[in-house]
Amino acid sequence: MIELISGEMSRDELQTALALKDRKSFRELYLKPALEEGLVEMTIPDKPNSRNQKYRLTEMGQLVAYN
Repeated sequence: MIELISGEMSRDELQTALALKDRKSFRELYLKPALEEGLVEMTIPDKPNSRNQKYRLTEMGQLVAYN
């Protein structure tokens, strides 16, 4: 997933890029682990359920994705 993130992307955009349809599976298997590992961050961390929420790579995520 981290190799597919380009700038800031919504959950729908990330799911589409990975060709995944199930929202719960995507969250549990991809998004949550990437957030916990510090590879991805929310653009609106104060409102994790915001409809405007997007995700972007952290510095560590960029190092992992581009090396």
